[in-house]
Amino acid sequence: MIFIVVLCGCQSSMVNLKELSWYPVTRVVDGDTFWIDDGSPKGRKVRLIGADTPETVHPRKEVQTYGREASDYTKKLLTGQIVGLEYDVDKTDRYGRLLAYVYLKDGTFLNAHLIERGYAQVMTVPPNVKYSDKFLKLQRKARSKNAGLWDKE
Repeated sequence: MIFIVVLCGCQSSMVNLKELSWYPVTRVVDGDTFWIDDGSPKGRKVRLIGADTPETVHPRKEVQTYGREASDYTKKLLTGQIVGLEYDVDKTDRYGRLLAYVYLKDGTFLNAHLIERGYAQVMTVPPNVKYSDKFLKLQRKARSKNAGLWDKE
């Protein structure tokens, strides 16, 4: 068995990768949204919990600063991959998207990785708050290093 230890403030959570639901990624929409093949005719759209990347495809908003970089980075990580999904309290949002913490086969915790690298900022929407403390710590670290969207130049 492969376990990933995810530290959240003073608590830790063991994630058993073998117990996650695994799905092939069929398309990446932007930095925080993608489609999986769940066996249904259309597949399912997945939205990362707790991580918000700048907009690139919003119908009423222009492409935001660092949006293309975040979208391209997520595409690079997810294209042709199989991902493991971990859920929190609410499994879907009002748009019918799956809400998930996403893991790559190598154990990378995608939501946290994007925040840590400055491709996303924290977006906490209760009741899905399992890793919010961890995400805030990673965001502070990214900001202090001027990483990604926090670059002051």
